[in-house]
Amino acid sequence: MLDATLKTQLAAYLEKLQQPIELVAALDDSDASRELDALLDEIATLSPKITRRSGEAARRPSFEIRRSGSDVVVAFAGIPLGHEFTSLVLALLQVGGHPVKIDDALAEQVRALDGEYRFETYMSLHCQSCPDTVQALNAMSVLNPRIRHVAIDGALFPQEVEEKQILSVPTVYMNGAEFDAGRMSIEQILAKLDTGASARAAKALSERDPYDVLVVGGGPAGAAAAIYAARKGIRTGLVAERFGGQVQDTLAIENFPSVEYTEGPKLAASLEAHVRSYGVDVITAQRAKTLQPALKEGELIALELESGATLRTRSLVLAPGARWRQTGVPGEAEYRTKGVTYCPHCDGPLFKGKKVAVIGGGNSGIEAAIDLAGVVEHVTVLEFDGKLRADAVLQRKLYSLPNVAVHLNAQTSEMLGDGSKLTGLRYIDRSSGDKHELELGGVFVQIGLLPNTEWLQRSVALSPRGEIVIDDAGRTNLPGVFAAGDATTEPFKQIAIAMGAGSTAALSAFDYLIRHSAPTVAEAA
Repeated sequence: MLDATLKTQLAAYLEKLQQPIELVAALDDSDASRELDALLDEIATLSPKITRRSGEAARRPSFEIRRSGSDVVVAFAGIPLGHEFTSLVLALLQVGGHPVKIDDALAEQVRALDGEYRFETYMSLHCQSCPDTVQALNAMSVLNPRIRHVAIDGALFPQEVEEKQILSVPTVYMNGAEFDAGRMSIEQILAKLDTGASARAAKALSERDPYDVLVVGGGPAGAAAAIYAARKGIRTGLVAERFGGQVQDTLAIENFPSVEYTEGPKLAASLEAHVRSYGVDVITAQRAKTLQPALKEGELIALELESGATLRTRSLVLAPGARWRQTGVPGEAEYRTKGVTYCPHCDGPLFKGKKVAVIGGGNSGIEAAIDLAGVVEHVTVLEFDGKLRADAVLQRKLYSLPNVAVHLNAQTSEMLGDGSKLTGLRYIDRSSGDKHELELGGVFVQIGLLPNTEWLQRSVALSPRGEIVIDDAGRTNLPGVFAAGDATTEPFKQIAIAMGAGSTAALSAFDYLIRHSAPTVAEAA
């Protein structure tokens, strides 16, 4: 199951086990059970602190990782390889006593949760968003044994997926009822379980000392800005809804100079580790609400968060990034995660054998169609323009596939459903005016990005497209406020360009600090 290199790496990690653990497997005579049996055997041979035994479970194949002599347990229904291999390694280490690496106050909130919680996460091994949710709930179950969690590979339990009409991963159930869908952090899960957690966190954030540079956004631009600012030896903070931004949703990255190939979640993890290595005050699971600029030289800039917290800083770097653009047609919002999706890599395997449509003929749309064609029965590409806008090499590959159809001048007008899931869509042929209806199991929307700048409309100058207007030094129209990345007027939305822009913005912020009189952090506090 594991190659020699991976075994060596895993054995090195397992040396960090502090307490003995048991692998308790529930198997049957299926091929998947035999694969899981082989994997668990290999893992058990890598550390004297790991033992194996058989057990009972409703799902087969499945297994539990148990801390010997305790009630700490993490469970998987399936074979956690692919994107979930990291989840498996972390679960082994954490159940084995290796500390869960989260803020102490956050860990105490998890331990203080009262009541019994039984979580089930339906995930896909192809989903790069799923590990965050799986790892968050696994960590919570290690910290608080009243929390139980099982990560379920939907591909191995299609009957459950069909019965629950799960058309997007990750989808989380709690105590038998749907809890949420999509990538979730420990902070976000806690906010739903502990209604007082947000208020307490907001109060604590508001009491933090002012920053010299505060970065809004955790994508490549924000990470680069934080690194460059922190290296100047000044107090640096970074606030983001999630670290990595759109990079977390990017599968293959092949144009990052000096790195022939990497994947989005891997790059995002490296960026976060680099940022934290400089002692940057990283604040996640927080969304910016309003910006109050300094009214005169020497005043602090205030950033209000949706949680109610207010952060203060001498200079600010805006790198809020962008999000998937939506069609806005009737039915889209109603059937989101119920057949309408924006991530072909995450959700594609859930539509195996079905007919789907991809809206969008740019690179992302055609890449999605090519990937989906290997999984689904048929793919229909709908492009509003009179021609595809994807690179020629992608178009050649698309047209070579036997189960793909392309409709140009196609304006999607409505997404259809039966009240619980999507059943099709309607579109208009813009050249003839004819109306068409397709029966579909899924629709993948790939029509570009929108900058996350609505909250800045009354403070910072924005372009007609909603992008933050910057000059060649990353300066905005506000003193002490700089910007970088996909949310700005920089025309090329690329990872490498965003990193350079973030570095430029941070250096400009530092230059601003040394050229303008302002209170020191100690004076402001």
